[in-house]
Amino acid sequence: MTNIYGNTPCFLQGTNLVTHPEKEQEMNAVVYGVPWEGAVTWGDYTGCELGPKVMRLSSGRYSGYLPELDHIDVFEHLKLGDKGDVAVTPAEPEETMEKIRAFASNVWKSGLFPIALGGDHGITYPIIDALAKTGKKVGIIHLDAHYDNNQHSNGDPYGRGAPFARLYETEGVRNESLVHMGIHGPRNKKENGQLAQSVGTTTLTIEDIRQASSPRAIAKQAYEIASKDTDVVYLSICSDVLDHAYNPGGPVDANGLTSYELLQMVHEICTLGVVGMDFVEVYPQQDQTDFSSHFASFVALYALAGEIKRQGLVK
Repeated sequence: MTNIYGNTPCFLQGTNLVTHPEKEQEMNAVVYGVPWEGAVTWGDYTGCELGPKVMRLSSGRYSGYLPELDHIDVFEHLKLGDKGDVAVTPAEPEETMEKIRAFASNVWKSGLFPIALGGDHGITYPIIDALAKTGKKVGIIHLDAHYDNNQHSNGDPYGRGAPFARLYETEGVRNESLVHMGIHGPRNKKENGQLAQSVGTTTLTIEDIRQASSPRAIAKQAYEIASKDTDVVYLSICSDVLDHAYNPGGPVDANGLTSYELLQMVHEICTLGVVGMDFVEVYPQQDQTDFSSHFASFVALYALAGEIKRQGLVK
């Protein structure tokens, strides 16, 4: 598909691999949606299952050209396909987790660079579990305001506040190579930090990021931890790692990253090399101008530009 300004491919509207599966072998990267929302954690902050649709629509505004990143045009180097959405089952978290796991397993077998669009953060557990089941030892960089390591979210063990508790227990995930990055704010509980420490993960708080010499420098630090004694590194991003001023379509969390800081870290991490990523927790109903959905295109393009550099396609 093309964007409204001409014949440049849109980012989140690549070749439709649902109707043209034979074209998958021509692709380098793939997008898929996971329109799932489990248990709600607060008030009327709901509707993130609409995220994949609105993120795709918003991407129609953009080309792949990034003058600030060595004039890389992403689509001169990568062909992007869209595998559609996981067919979730509303109000059935366990069944949906299995569907996500099966879908992700198929994606991992393709060997393409995948970007999953959420949905709530619960989707990350089955995606990474499917990756671990390929026999690879997995490290994780988790960019988020919150640990998301509760034992359950309002009784749901697969809820958005619990995926990392499940991943701590997942065979193939090396907890010592799991970095919780950008953690801040009073929606965390003391026991969240204690659990993260007790299982061997690393926490880099918002203050650690601010005290570092640069966003890219601390991204390298996180990557060194996540890649140690692992075969692959996976990147998971919750929108609320951003300050709410930059993320009106996300939860209200102050003292978060700026858009510049997040994009610099994403680009650096992907330049060093990740096997795939997700971007979750965008609530279009809270976001009248779809700002957060538009920002998803920036995140993904900066990530793909990093993948281009990792492959040595540009210097």
